[in-house]
Amino acid sequence: MDTVTPGKLNHFLCPMICVRKVQNKVIVAISVALSNRSCNRPIPSKHFLSNKNCWAPILTRRRLEPIGSRFLSCYRNSRLLILQSANRTGLEKHKVRILKQKMELLGINCNDSCIPGNYSNLLCPKCKGGRSIERSLSVHIVEDADFAMWRCYRTCCGWAGQAFADGRVTIEGMNIIFKVSSPRQITAEGIILEPIGEKLIAYFGDRMISEETLRRNSVMQMAGNQGIIAFTYRRNGVLIGCKYRTMEKNFWQDKGTEKWLYGLDDINEATEIVIVEGEIDKLSVEEAGFRNCVSVPGGAPQIVSTKDLPSWEKDKAYQYLWNCKEYLDKVSRIILATDGDVCGQALAEELARRLGKERCWLVQWPKKDHSSCFKDANEVLKCLGPNALREVIETAELYQVCTINQLI
Repeated sequence: MDTVTPGKLNHFLCPMICVRKVQNKVIVAISVALSNRSCNRPIPSKHFLSNKNCWAPILTRRRLEPIGSRFLSCYRNSRLLILQSANRTGLEKHKVRILKQKMELLGINCNDSCIPGNYSNLLCPKCKGGRSIERSLSVHIVEDADFAMWRCYRTCCGWAGQAFADGRVTIEGMNIIFKVSSPRQITAEGIILEPIGEKLIAYFGDRMISEETLRRNSVMQMAGNQGIIAFTYRRNGVLIGCKYRTMEKNFWQDKGTEKWLYGLDDINEATEIVIVEGEIDKLSVEEAGFRNCVSVPGGAPQIVSTKDLPSWEKDKAYQYLWNCKEYLDKVSRIILATDGDVCGQALAEELARRLGKERCWLVQWPKKDHSSCFKDANEVLKCLGPNALREVIETAELYQVCTINQLI
């Protein structure tokens, strides 16, 4: 640096270059990191050679001879990195080719979009997409192309499986990798779930439900399809069931899933609880500050039954209450925050009949306009905010008083 003087043009060696010969001159090739420069100063064309927007200064051999060995070493190292990268790319392409061949044997016709890291919706060879010929088969090849997995998300089909790039046998069948013989054997890997992605995080964000609440409640998504929510049911931290929901509000559970309340671990030590009609409502109530909330796993009845209460063995529609009996028996106050429509009111009545009306309170949803009320917890959260939802829950009335007022 002693040669640097004001007003004089000085030449130095770039630390990020490699050298190759071109006839009687030496080309100093600027590395990719250096060639993508942010500087906007013009480059004098007479001092540089260009190749596809990558500029390299022309220097005479005389200037490079004293330290040419260092440049040649840099060049050899860069070539080694290029060869290693090419080998990895070649291996990945080979594994992708094997995976596609194995899937094609099962009738899965992979197209050019089936590349590692991508999710592709294809025509299911088993159900043919139904009457609408829907591309319902979600295919995913993992990043390193070690294996591929697929599942048809049509509820009447559910064909799923995995193919491996090595010698392992392909797994496939109708829900074969989703079936379990007992709830304790269920795992997120066994039913092929993955952490919730940006698409669904944004979907819940529109409903005023934070990413933190989603994480705490272990909300996931079906692997291979970022539009299918997976509400994981847990007991003492162990996965005991899963309920799927599309953004178009279609629901299903795997066949043979035992029924439990959603959010069971949140009422383990509670003496007062809130019961809502859906998983999103449970998350909404949590946004209002109440974690002691659970949701019923199914829907609501059309009407209230006029028959006497059946025994627990025959009470199939409300089996989840009997499965959670040890939790519910400890509770002294139960706030019913079911939907405000006719079915929601019928559900509240059926729950109160089984849980005891003397310890039940009922939420009255606020007016939306002169002729209607808000429907559920999430609608109140979205339109009025968490403080309003909290106030609605805190001002719930004794169930027996509410029913008398409704009759009057």
